[in-house]
Amino acid sequence: MLKNYFKIAFRNLWRHRVFSFINIMGLTVGMTACLLIFLYVRFELSYDKFHPRADRIYRMVADLRTPSETVYPSGPAWAVGPHLQYDLPEVEAFTRVNYDNLLVRKGDIKFNEDDAIWADSAFFNIFGFPLLKGDPHTALSQPFSIVLSETAAKKYFGKEDPMGKTLLITGEGKPAIVTGVMKDMPENTLIKSDLVLSMNTITRVFEKGIDDEWGNYGALTYVLLKHGSNAQALQKKFPAFLDKWNGTEMKKMQMFPTLLLEPLKDVYLKSTRDGSKGNMMNVYVFSIIAIFILVIACINFINLTTARASERAKEVGIRKVAGAVRGQLARQFIGESVIICLISFLLTLGLSSLLLSSFNELAGKIISTGIFSNIGLLFLLLGIALLIGLLAGIYPAFILSSFKPIMVLKGRFATGAKGSILRKSLVITQFAISTALIIGTIIVYRQMQFMRSRDLGFKKDQVLVVDTNGDNNTQTFQKLVANLPNVKATTLSGSVPGSGHQGAYSEVENVKGDLQIANLDLYFVDFDYIPLYDIKMAAGRPFDRAYKTDSSKAMVLNEAAVKILGYHSPQDAIGKRFKQWGREGQIIGVIKDFHYHSLQSPIKPLTMRIEFNRFGLLSVKVNPTNTQATIAAIEKEFKTVIPNRPFSYYFMDEFFDRQYRSEERFGRLFLDFAVLAIFISCLGLLGLASYSTMQRTREIGIRKVMGASVSNIINLLSKEFLKLVIISFFIAAPIAWYLMNKWLLDFAYRTVISWWVFAGAGILAVLIALITISIQALKAAMANPVKSLRTE
Repeated sequence: MLKNYFKIAFRNLWRHRVFSFINIMGLTVGMTACLLIFLYVRFELSYDKFHPRADRIYRMVADLRTPSETVYPSGPAWAVGPHLQYDLPEVEAFTRVNYDNLLVRKGDIKFNEDDAIWADSAFFNIFGFPLLKGDPHTALSQPFSIVLSETAAKKYFGKEDPMGKTLLITGEGKPAIVTGVMKDMPENTLIKSDLVLSMNTITRVFEKGIDDEWGNYGALTYVLLKHGSNAQALQKKFPAFLDKWNGTEMKKMQMFPTLLLEPLKDVYLKSTRDGSKGNMMNVYVFSIIAIFILVIACINFINLTTARASERAKEVGIRKVAGAVRGQLARQFIGESVIICLISFLLTLGLSSLLLSSFNELAGKIISTGIFSNIGLLFLLLGIALLIGLLAGIYPAFILSSFKPIMVLKGRFATGAKGSILRKSLVITQFAISTALIIGTIIVYRQMQFMRSRDLGFKKDQVLVVDTNGDNNTQTFQKLVANLPNVKATTLSGSVPGSGHQGAYSEVENVKGDLQIANLDLYFVDFDYIPLYDIKMAAGRPFDRAYKTDSSKAMVLNEAAVKILGYHSPQDAIGKRFKQWGREGQIIGVIKDFHYHSLQSPIKPLTMRIEFNRFGLLSVKVNPTNTQATIAAIEKEFKTVIPNRPFSYYFMDEFFDRQYRSEERFGRLFLDFAVLAIFISCLGLLGLASYSTMQRTREIGIRKVMGASVSNIINLLSKEFLKLVIISFFIAAPIAWYLMNKWLLDFAYRTVISWWVFAGAGILAVLIALITISIQALKAAMANPVKSLRTE
């Protein structure tokens, strides 16, 4: 009997090849998209959850309240970590993590390691980064200790054993001893580095006394709590802890920190601090898209399966006359449906394996090395496939098998209204989802265009930036470059738009005449910075070599800083006093606000000062002709005066635009999966239109004989489906507006959702549906009516 069921199932599949192909491919594409998206979502949710003690690891952050504002540094003061265990027994261990762009040399091998980190000795005890060589308890205990990843060890030492060997670090060439080799850090961690150096090198050698600095904020600090300790209860002890160690200084400086604990597993997606690169809203959006695509694929499968079920009514009648009982018929129909789903599942495995490499590239990270590395997810997808088959087979199994054979064999069987209503409801659902995705795609694209085209307030084109890492010969290098042909202008600075900045304790005269305390962003620049980047002045003047005091007693503010000081006009701030990091002087100018961060962040108060020993970046305005020759000439001068460092440069426009790379990937993924969803919907609509046309073959023949034109026939077959698509638009529009409006809230500067977005999406949905339906309708309208009237 089972063999007979399989034979009939495959015979039916082959007999109706077109419908079988639409059914199987629609479900395969849907499940493939769903599997890839959930691999992505699962990866995003897995960040830093692999650490054995992840449940007890917290990142400490600070809200820093001043009389002007509340700022949110990425970490607390440097002194917090070393003092925690004195008063707070809940803390088992702590480590600070400080990122650095570090020059590392071994003979002729030299690299600027952009992701080097300094960490306290408990680093490898707190985190689950395994050491292949060395002792995790002592690897970072001594100054000038360094732990390399496997990749870094091969880069510097090849096949040699690096343990105990020496590398030269920093521009001064300080010797550091290799005390450990760790496995390469996985992709799904925020703490990503190939070199970990002992923090003792900083605290005991480079910056003695920094462990007692309570006003120096931004040290990324992680704590491991003891078993049974409660993070919320510990947070309540922090105010007393700060008051004990730093109460007098807090009141004097009028800077009051609030210490908070963020669970390590939540930092990547849920933290709003600097260094948190994930986006929980994107995870939600992709999860919804995956569910939507799977729902559309299921609807297609169920629709086409139930629509064709009525064609097998006579087969059911004959089988029942031959003695088949209702249970046997039900098992047959459900079994056939499940077989089709299993075929789709197997095809999904193959298609996903083929597409995984391209999907990793599109996502910008290795989300999975192979689909079989996520067995649990595959079993879940198999379960979904079996459930779809079960649901799709229930209608023919229990409805058709219930009819009396004599009625069916006399031809008195007809599809009921309930089946028609079910199919129409499902078509409305799938096209509502597709229309919502079309609307979402247009809005995502508009936001990307908005970010690309918005006036940033500075010019970034044809500016090349060379990183000298503050080498002693930086100013000599600038003079040589300035004399090169095709070089229009140069400027030295500590920061460029899109890169880091200093957060500086500042006292600036406000509208009341008081020195207002604030923590302001600070750029160290030279005299040519403002004109080279074409930053506009709102009041006063830029730095000028004609004024000798500009290099030591002058400050330039942006408009955002002027506002927090209470001035109604930028001109009112000119000549006001300031104190900042041991410097005192007057405000000489106010620049117009410019976006020195991405458009996801609002423009913050910014100050600029000249301080020559803080320069590490040379910005070069170049002529666009023969750019490669200009770069080669700059590199030659670099190697002449700064021979111990590798030549490193980037173009300002490319560097600044990297901030939007994750949003661009999101937009591309959103577009690709939206197109897939629309394609699957069209497959289903094509199948239903084909079935509807076949059911009305004789009617079409009679209408043509009676004089109906091709356009009349197309209109007859199309209008019913177009009504469903229009209804789906009115369902989709408000849902899409709500979801995309929430997504846009993540951007400080965002596009407006215009009415034409919905109108355009509605028209596009109707056109897509009309084209899909017309393919089959035109074929039916052009058919010979004589053949149509002969159809049984």
